[in-house]
Amino acid sequence: MFGIGVKQRVLTGIRPTGALHLGHYVGALKQWVPLQNNYDCFFLIADVQALTTHVDQPKLIETSVREVVLDWLAVGLDPKKPNVHFVMQSWVRELTELTMYLSMVTPFSWMESNPTIQSERAALRGEVSAGFMTYPISQAADILFVSPNPQASKKEILVPVGEDQIPHLRGTNKVARAFNSKYGPTFVECAPLVGEVGRLVGTDGQAKMSKSLDNAIYLGDSREALKKRVMSMFTDPKRVRADVPGTVEGNPVFIYHDAFNSNKGEVEDLKTRYRKGTVGDVEVKQKLFEALDKFLSPIREKREKASKSADERGILEQGTGEAIKIAQETLERVRSAMHLDYPSLRRM
Repeated sequence: MFGIGVKQRVLTGIRPTGALHLGHYVGALKQWVPLQNNYDCFFLIADVQALTTHVDQPKLIETSVREVVLDWLAVGLDPKKPNVHFVMQSWVRELTELTMYLSMVTPFSWMESNPTIQSERAALRGEVSAGFMTYPISQAADILFVSPNPQASKKEILVPVGEDQIPHLRGTNKVARAFNSKYGPTFVECAPLVGEVGRLVGTDGQAKMSKSLDNAIYLGDSREALKKRVMSMFTDPKRVRADVPGTVEGNPVFIYHDAFNSNKGEVEDLKTRYRKGTVGDVEVKQKLFEALDKFLSPIREKREKASKSADERGILEQGTGEAIKIAQETLERVRSAMHLDYPSLRRM
């Protein structure tokens, strides 16, 4: 039951396909941490969804699960809080059943017209699996399984996401409405929570930071690795000398300064001098390295401590156990709505 006095639920997640980087922090983790204070939070490790693009790399997914848990602990997510749950997607078997039921009310054309599916399919180049084409339904199940009974609560499920994931939430709400229209009020809808920046460009200026593009700064990077990545960052390609006025707008180094340098006076001074051609790229990057090192240092320390002492499996078993209880309640409601509990059958 989800009634008076019960916290509103938040669900979000990450695919375990590598260690987490600053793009994950800006687009997701930064806003997840304060949510722990006011909501019932379910942080999902979407290992099944990772198979849609990494089916041939099961070992990567396995090792990445640990990386994600350590990164979550390092940034301040706290599974010791009774309202914070780290959930392993593949361990919640009820999600598979719910996905199947939701697929029955979802036209395939919705999958084909999904803009995220279209862009990711183009990037994959070649044949894609049925699992890939239908993963928005699986994602809808991942969200809707924490739905309160709409007859007891109208509170939406809150989903912190990056801007590129908003179409999936619209799709999830379409699925929820389609099910409710056919079988009666069973699910509430979800609402997005988008961070103030939303997305961080790669160190090479490309729109997306990713491991495959080798343009990421990782939360667990050593001081030496961090400096190497920062000093090799792209800046203004038209600026050939330090005395040539440069462009700040769209410049990756200044985008990072704005996001991570807490000394705003220093940032504005660097911008002014950069536009005038009185500061070189090396100094601007050095200041960025110092700011990022200051930001990442406590995260590094917490991660190192967690890597030696955290009960990773226990944390996941505890959080997943709570998720399973809720999923079972939701499925009971779904089966009843679809008459799959067969109330007319007599028991002798």
